[in-house]
Amino acid sequence: MSNVNYIGLYYLRLTIVNRVFAGKTVFVTGSSRGIGKAIALKFAKDGANVVVAAKTVEPHPKLEGTIHQTAQEVEQAGGKSLAVQLDLRDEETVKNAIDKTIEKFGGIDLLVNNASAIFIAQAEDTPMKRFDLMNSINVRGTFMMSKYAIPHLKQANNPHIINLSPPLELHPQWFSTNTAYTMSKYGMSLSAYGMAAELNGQVGVNALWPKTAIWTAAMNMLGGNEARKGSRKPSIMADAAYAIACKNKSVTGNFYIDEELLAQEGVTDFEQYAESPGSQLLPDFFLPQRLLKDFDPKLLQELAQQASSGKATSPPSTGTSGAGDGPVAAVFAAASSAVTDEIKDDLNATLHFVISEKDWTLVSKKDAPLQVMSSAPEGKSDVRLTTDEATFIKMAKGEVKPTSAFMSGKLKVKGSMGLALKVEKLFGKLKGKL
Repeated sequence: MSNVNYIGLYYLRLTIVNRVFAGKTVFVTGSSRGIGKAIALKFAKDGANVVVAAKTVEPHPKLEGTIHQTAQEVEQAGGKSLAVQLDLRDEETVKNAIDKTIEKFGGIDLLVNNASAIFIAQAEDTPMKRFDLMNSINVRGTFMMSKYAIPHLKQANNPHIINLSPPLELHPQWFSTNTAYTMSKYGMSLSAYGMAAELNGQVGVNALWPKTAIWTAAMNMLGGNEARKGSRKPSIMADAAYAIACKNKSVTGNFYIDEELLAQEGVTDFEQYAESPGSQLLPDFFLPQRLLKDFDPKLLQELAQQASSGKATSPPSTGTSGAGDGPVAAVFAAASSAVTDEIKDDLNATLHFVISEKDWTLVSKKDAPLQVMSSAPEGKSDVRLTTDEATFIKMAKGEVKPTSAFMSGKLKVKGSMGLALKVEKLFGKLKGKL
């Protein structure tokens, strides 16, 4: 084990006071909240100069955190801060952010490309503006941020670039539900792989990805509060990023998984990172096959079926889900009696369910009675949820989390993801009624 790795190991165990990054400069994109903020604060505790770079300057009505709030916490944690507004789509703001960093701190020792955009949908349901957004931020933005940081990184003693992007796993399950998003995240990974080859011996360039779901605003959007139980805290990614940055710059071109890396560094207690200790963890996207064995075998089976078929599996219909009859009808009947005015008003939408190729519609509008129809909606729905009958019944009974069904490809969503996740509140009201 090298001296640098030795220091990283014992810092993670909090048994020494030597601060590896004291006085060094760390630039973290997307650091107003979530994983980026956790990384910023991790290095701040080490006495680093931290550049808090993100779009959010004023408080957002639905998302916590601004660059100024994070910068204040960096100072409180023992670091020095520079808050810069950064739009990775705009080349001038990127160059300006680099210039401000050099002006205040004199150099850059570590660049963490954390900022990323996400939109989960199949190709035909992906608006081109969403495709462009993901690729302009995830691929172009990461490349551009690195491009302008490299001349300054080369001047540092032990410089690193860390891209928060996945290993390049070319398996169908990582494409079948979200090709555009996968392309953009793999683009970040290719940037790390290519620059590692370009800068070998000069700058260490590596990628880092979580083994499990991490509880952030993005995860809240994808899985709702129910997913929190199966998620880890952003601090695990912060500790992993620190471990990489403590390595010699000759360590390059790797695709690290947070848990594997920290285990190699001597960490044994991973419950400390759990949002809900003892709960079953949800796998993140893009995991290597060797890691999937650590998760629920039923979920693995669904992923395997999805990989072989390239689409969500749909077992044959039992023929009992017709209008007014069968288990699906029973779910909607229970929903009709269970929905409160609060839930109905919160939904305020037309939901189209396609369950084993049979159409159901739930119309939940403010100041109007709830309507359930065993047919497709007359007009356009606000969201369409497609699954098989068995999965639908299990979700309604609380036996399968909608988040798990979505991530495994058993539940597909077209339209508002946020609206679809509100259905979880409805399912929660059905427990014990089916």
